[in-house]
This record gives sequence, structure tokens and C-alpha cells, in this order.
Amino acid sequence: MKQIIALGGGGFSMEPDNPLLDAYILKQSGKPVPSICFVPTASGDSDQYTNRFYHFFEKMPCQPSHLSLFKPPARDIEGFIMEKDIIYVGGGCTKNLVALWKEWGLDALLKKAWNQGIILAGISAGSLCWFEEGVTDSFGDEKLDPLKCLGFLKGSNCPHYDGELNRRPSYHRLMSENKIKAGIAADDGAAIHYIDQDILRIVSSRPDARAYRVYFDGEVKEEVLEAEFLG
Repeated sequence: MKQIIALGGGGFSMEPDNPLLDAYILKQSGKPVPSICFVPTASGDSDQYTNRFYHFFEKMPCQPSHLSLFKPPARDIEGFIMEKDIIYVGGGCTKNLVALWKEWGLDALLKKAWNQGIILAGISAGSLCWFEEGVTDSFGDEKLDPLKCLGFLKGSNCPHYDGELNRRPSYHRLMSENKIKAGIAADDGAAIHYIDQDILRIVSSRPDARAYRVYFDGEVKEEVLEAEFLG
């Protein structure tokens, strides 16, 4: 069973006092103490970000680790990845994430892991990276642009849909200009759980967080996808 859990926002880095989404991710492994590996490539392997991961997950029933491409934990990265239950990708610059992963062959390793049943999860850049395309701020100013991503999931993705002022109008603009495919947007605090290419469920850490199916049909249209509040 191939699983991806894409967070529009939330989790330990945005809601350190609200463990609902991260506890949900751990539960999906079906193991009492799953191994979870944080991949902070998009943040330039930020030590501060990685420390926040450990600070949170060391209190949870799991075995936390991380994968730095600047200081690799092992020469055999494939072996390191394949022994994990969950790969959790952090936010940051998606363009750099995609470029570095391809240079290291990590994109192919993660696809292999996904095909073998290892859960892929992530927030922001760690959400949109799994899709064919995403809306990103990777290019250095406040303007949001489309970006070709890994294509594990079909269509496009837009995180932070209610959390950043520019996200929704930029996604609509790009779609109306035929610069990005139809796809799925998610509010901060909403997570979309995929089995293969299908949405199993949408869960949230806030009662009002939702996801949206966004597409162009003469005009940009939104279909609200209600989320199951985990609280």
C-alpha cells in the first residue's frame, strides 16, 4: 500500500503544542514505535529546524532520525532510507529540494520507498514536492510561481491556502492563465492522506481547516473537501 500524507501547514514546526497531525502520521504505520526520518533539505538542512523535530518527536512513541545531504548519515543512503517506516519532509525552498534530490538520486530512492510501503509525509515544500506541480515562493520574492515537482501524485498542490495572503489568489491566477494544472489546496492544519492516487481521508488539527479541489471550468472553481477534526 502506497501512502502519502500532505500537510498544508501545521505539525511540529507550526503547531508545537498541537500534536494531532503528527500523531496521526505515526499511527498510520501500524507499529507501536515506528521509525521516522526527517528530511530538512528544503531548509538547507537547518540545524534549528532539525532540533525542533527531535525536541517534538523524542516525546512521541517513535524512533526519530534525520537525513542530511550536507552531512550524510551513511554512505549507503538507500539502506538508511529503506529501514524507515516514515519519511517526513520539512518546508523551505522546494526548487532547491527538487534539484538536490535529483542530484543525489534521492527522488528515485523515495519513489522506491513509497512503492515498498514506506509512508511519505511532509509540510509545505514537503507537501507539494510529491505532486506533478506546485505553487511555490522558491524564486526569491513575494510572487508565487508554478514549479515542476516529482510527480508521485497527479495534478498540482497549494499549501498554506488560508495561512498566507497570496496563496489562494496566486493559485487561481495561475490556473486561469493555464500555467498550472488542476489540483488540491490545503489550509494550515489540514492534511490530505493518499492511498495510491486516491484520497483516503482529510484530517485536521483545527476545526475550521479544510482542503479544496481546485480546477478551471470557464472560471476557477473550488470544491470544499471537509476534514475530520482529530481533536
